[in-house]
Amino acid sequence: MKKLILSMVLIGATTLAFGQKKVLREAEKGFKSGDLQTALTAIDAASTNPETSGDPATHLLKAKIETKIFYADSSNTMETVQLGSAALGTFKKAFDMAGGDKAAGVGKEIYEDDLPGVPDNLRPYSIYTLKNIAFDKGIERYSDDDFEMAYEFFNMAGEIDLSDTTIHYNAGFLANDLGKFEDAKRHFGYLLDVPEYNKLNAYYFMVQILSTEEKNPEAAYELVTKAKEEYPMDKVLAEYEIQLLLQLNKMDEAMSQINEALANDPNNTGLLLRSGYLKEQAGDLDGALVDYKKSVEVDPNFFQGNFYTGALLLEQATKMLNALNELSDAEWEKQSEVVGKKADEIYKDAGTYFEQALKIQPENTDPMTILFQIYSKLKMTEQAEAMNKKLVEKLGPNWMDN
Repeated sequence: MKKLILSMVLIGATTLAFGQKKVLREAEKGFKSGDLQTALTAIDAASTNPETSGDPATHLLKAKIETKIFYADSSNTMETVQLGSAALGTFKKAFDMAGGDKAAGVGKEIYEDDLPGVPDNLRPYSIYTLKNIAFDKGIERYSDDDFEMAYEFFNMAGEIDLSDTTIHYNAGFLANDLGKFEDAKRHFGYLLDVPEYNKLNAYYFMVQILSTEEKNPEAAYELVTKAKEEYPMDKVLAEYEIQLLLQLNKMDEAMSQINEALANDPNNTGLLLRSGYLKEQAGDLDGALVDYKKSVEVDPNFFQGNFYTGALLLEQATKMLNALNELSDAEWEKQSEVVGKKADEIYKDAGTYFEQALKIQPENTDPMTILFQIYSKLKMTEQAEAMNKKLVEKLGPNWMDN
């Protein structure tokens, strides 16, 4: 009787095991033939049955089926992303169950290379297949100007491979463009961890996010310092460093870095402008004027250079006239004509720079306003009236009140 009972138990167990193997074969068959819903139903049953749920190969097959379903969904919406995320989760579960070894067994199958151009029936449908499908879907959405969904697919592809620089640059670029600054920093951060990768663009984006979006010049300056260790001759990083030093009110350090940068790039108009600004702040107006004028010599169409030069000349003329007014009546009588003529010459000189600034930006009312004042001061009635007419057209008849 005991033998009979034991035999019945063995038969039952064998039948159960045979049944589960049949379910797995059904899932495998559906996967290969493209009957994916049948395959998914079968593999769901196998992945929850005690006889087969503990085998990582069961979950690998499920991940492959889910990946194929993800591939087949051409709508490429958030629902498609969720299908891909489910496949990724199943791959990770299978990998953990297999002991986390990429070099052997199921782990090796999970991370089998997905080579480009391989026919669909020969693709391994590994986790790298999932990555490549997600990337292709991202490209498809990007080409259709659906940048939100393009980012979602690139982001998923990047989660699979933290060292794929193309994917993380694309994801970081889109995240930054979409205002997802934490996501952008995460993707660019992955790029900074990849040896031999040219990280300059990643550094540029990260610095801009930290300084402009997050208003954190300290963190941005720290990152620029790190970046300059890797790329000591990069001119953009040098300019970022100077901007941040100015933001942090570290004037002496900023001047030192500007001088160093100008030694390597003496005709950089932006650097010349900042050098002049720092000198002006320090009271060296003559040195500032030299730098401002040089920036215009380098590029006559440099608006800021023309505007700053004209403004500093006006300041010099104003100081000259203010000093004259502080003199005694006798001294004023002696010097007023000479000083007045010299001030007028400086006003004329300033006017030429503001006229050039207005040519560069003909709709800008700031140089118009200053030119009206200069023309009025120099009794250039015709020019002053013409400038007033322009300002009335731009700002209204009461522009002077504002």
